[in-house]
Amino acid sequence: MRLDLLMPARGDDYAAMAAEEAEHYVAAFAARGITLGPLPWNEAPGIGDAALALFAWGYHLAPERWREVLDRWPAERPLLNPPALIAWNVRKTYLAELERKGVLIVPSWFGAATPASVAAAFARFGCEELVVKPQISAGSHQTRRLKPGDPVPPLAEAILQPFLPAVGKEGELSLLFIGGTFSHAVRKVAKPGDFRIQPQFGGQLSRFDPPAEALSVATQALAALPEAPVYARVDLIRLPAGSLALMELEVIEPDLYPDLGDDVPGKLADAVIAYIGQAQRISGTPATTTSSDSGAPSRA
Repeated sequence: MRLDLLMPARGDDYAAMAAEEAEHYVAAFAARGITLGPLPWNEAPGIGDAALALFAWGYHLAPERWREVLDRWPAERPLLNPPALIAWNVRKTYLAELERKGVLIVPSWFGAATPASVAAAFARFGCEELVVKPQISAGSHQTRRLKPGDPVPPLAEAILQPFLPAVGKEGELSLLFIGGTFSHAVRKVAKPGDFRIQPQFGGQLSRFDPPAEALSVATQALAALPEAPVYARVDLIRLPAGSLALMELEVIEPDLYPDLGDDVPGKLADAVIAYIGQAQRISGTPATTTSSDSGAPSRA
């Protein structure tokens, strides 16, 4: 079986890093007869028997092209996660939908970032600082932290949220699920004075055992999705009142932190095989012939 691994667009600044990260998965998939073939996401759907969107980094920089790729995805070639679920997850207004289904989310306001909307958000949330980010974003792209009177970034489609001090204390808690089962959890703590938890901004990552509350909130959020994901990362953060709330639920290209979990690539490969097998049984498609050949994602 050949599995197209969606990668950053050619020439993208993310390309080399994505290729290095993808190497974590090559051996585990090859051991199960799956060749991983690199494919820039904007050149999809490619030629593989199926595709994995795990490294489609940079899609947020060309969201219209990404949506076109998803809308035209051929039904006979499974994409993981499924195209409709990925499309739903692109714009972070999905948080409002999950909130309507009873999931506790970080308080959020969606709309244009203007001096008036920012002033209203300060009053609504009763906070001293706001976080402003695009509704379609990744890796803290164009994310700003504002105090009253700071210049407002000109974002026509923004999310306004209260800044939560927990991001630099307890941290953001990421629970990873593969094949519908909890795999492992990662604590991400921003460096002093910052709010971004990514390592490139000084964030510190560590594995931890999540409390029952975290597992409960994450499981509830997953159950509220339009369909079950093959893989997902559920990000939680503690509100000032003490409850854990959903910060983000990523089913497109989350870092699964394979170096902080047990046999993460193997778990993902098994989940992919199970999903494709089920899809073939439902569609009546003959089982795909597997191969022992392996192919490392290109670093070009």
